[in-house]
Amino acid sequence: MEQKENKGIAKSLKLKLLRFWDSDLFWRFRHSPAIIISFIVALGMLLSAIFASYIAPYNPFDLTSFDLSNAFLPPAWEEGGNSSFILGTDDQGRDLLSAILYGLRVSLEIGLSSVAISLLLGVSLGLISGYLGGITDAVIMRFCDVMLSFPAILLALLIDGVARAVLPEGTHDEASYAVLIFAISLSGWVKYARTVRGSTLQEKKREYVQAAQVFGVSKLRIMFTHILPNVLGPILVLATVQIATAIITEATLSFLGVGVPPTTPSLGTLIRIGNEFLFSGEWWITIFPGLTLIIFVLTINLLGDWLRDALNPKLQAQS
Repeated sequence: MEQKENKGIAKSLKLKLLRFWDSDLFWRFRHSPAIIISFIVALGMLLSAIFASYIAPYNPFDLTSFDLSNAFLPPAWEEGGNSSFILGTDDQGRDLLSAILYGLRVSLEIGLSSVAISLLLGVSLGLISGYLGGITDAVIMRFCDVMLSFPAILLALLIDGVARAVLPEGTHDEASYAVLIFAISLSGWVKYARTVRGSTLQEKKREYVQAAQVFGVSKLRIMFTHILPNVLGPILVLATVQIATAIITEATLSFLGVGVPPTTPSLGTLIRIGNEFLFSGEWWITIFPGLTLIIFVLTINLLGDWLRDALNPKLQAQS
């Protein structure tokens, strides 16, 4: 009996894989060399960040492993370089390759966490606003308009300033992660809310929603069980692009000195540290973290643009 169930599960999984292989979305992916390269690069950088503890030659969080005599070493192929530090070292003697891998992990943690919070808040409010309408819709949309009037960086700086004033002195570094995630997510949920609201306004007029209303299905169940699965396409595209935006925002705030603590190697802090020594000849401290940030954000944006085109029925019909 158990063997039959296992065979049934294996057969069902095989059919799903075959269906996915023959799907239009995967066909478009297989015939887009630039997207395949972008996906491989993004996946490689993502895995490198996740497994940085095993890949990185050194642990940049271990202060006892720092040796100031190794500070400002150029890349291994440059004159005066050391083969133990492939990309050179920073002003504290940290291995730059290890700092970039761990910094990419920090940037990803903050970016993904902020996008997840923005997604949850924005999708919920967008569904409520679009489905209920009336005063509820007006209040939520006017609040969205107010939030859109503040640039993301300015809003994040404002929240960081309030946190510094409210929190006890000496605890800001410990709370910097939470403050940064809250600041980025607070400025990012509006796009999800407006996108979901527009899609919900169209979906709630369809027959399947009206049929559910006739049968007495609760509003909450209609919103999250019937309407939400049909508006996931635009949300998925927006979330992909927002990850890149959140990472850039984190890097910008860390570069300005209001992000993660200076002792934490994020891409923004590494670029800021390197910028102070750029004109003295230590170019590698800024260039390599900057290239990492550019390449990762570029690949995510390319994947997001492709996903938007692939999930757009109008563009599919034209092609």
